[in-house]
Amino acid sequence: MKLFPAILRMSALQLILVCLLQTISPAGYGQRSFSVIPLGVRGGLDESNLSAYLVAAADTHDYICLDAGTLYSGIQKAVGKGLFPPPAGAILRNRIKDYFISHPHLDHVAGLIINSPDDTAKNIYGLPSCLTVIADKYFSWKSWANFGDEGEKPQLKKYHYVTMEPGKEIPAANTALSVQAFPLSHGNPYESTAFLVRNGENSLLYFGDTGADSVEHSDKLATVWQAVAPLIKAHRLKALFIEVSFPNEQPVKLLFGHLTPALLQQELEALARLTGAGALKDLPVVITHRKPVGNQEEMIRRQLLAVNPHGVKLIFPQQAQRLDF
Repeated sequence: MKLFPAILRMSALQLILVCLLQTISPAGYGQRSFSVIPLGVRGGLDESNLSAYLVAAADTHDYICLDAGTLYSGIQKAVGKGLFPPPAGAILRNRIKDYFISHPHLDHVAGLIINSPDDTAKNIYGLPSCLTVIADKYFSWKSWANFGDEGEKPQLKKYHYVTMEPGKEIPAANTALSVQAFPLSHGNPYESTAFLVRNGENSLLYFGDTGADSVEHSDKLATVWQAVAPLIKAHRLKALFIEVSFPNEQPVKLLFGHLTPALLQQELEALARLTGAGALKDLPVVITHRKPVGNQEEMIRRQLLAVNPHGVKLIFPQQAQRLDF
């Protein structure tokens, strides 16, 4: 009964803010730890909406960018929706503090490359297999000006490459966040990365492109599940971002290191064996990298919703729609 006098004393604006926070913050996982702004969510075709996720500690404005397929176009849309003040160029230069790149395929780095002349000095973090391609193939004078501090000369040295060691947590410069990298198999022998982002006691897990262990003949996902199972049991993993690129109808030989709804469920089952029955219930699982060919996105959504035995909270992100965890 004490709740009602408190509500009556609230202004209309306060009531709206309370309702909004309840709407965008997944239930069951406590106080917000992360603010995520998707700058791009798709896995191909639409060059204005490719994988890129801004992540900041809750109630801060210092973002890391997990992959960077689309930057400026996504920022413009976020400005248009009131998530950032204009101009978009200032957000690119000042709010994005670091880039964490899962792998060097164009749909994950094109925004970084194209926007580099207008950007400010920052770090690019990644595994050696990723950073070598960026330095040798993209930021070279044969394909683009070398804005890095390695590779062909002259080196403009706007970007500093920071090589990550698998499983070793490092601070993300100029933010409140720390990050670990875990290698993934993206069509053997090609490598991608999962990033475990920590703010205080809570974490967020982001996967770049990845195939299932059963298809890749790998234990890469199993290693990640072993690392995060204790966090899930303690309700300290606030969200899991993972790709589902194709519907179940996609032939295995044409997956090219990606997941389907059935393969994701297979991997969640492997995770559930480590966490115990019921531990995955209401865990926010954000489905990334859906390829927008024909009606594939809708097929992926329907197939995931139809088979969800562990009761995870499925989230289908939209460009420039903020998510709080």
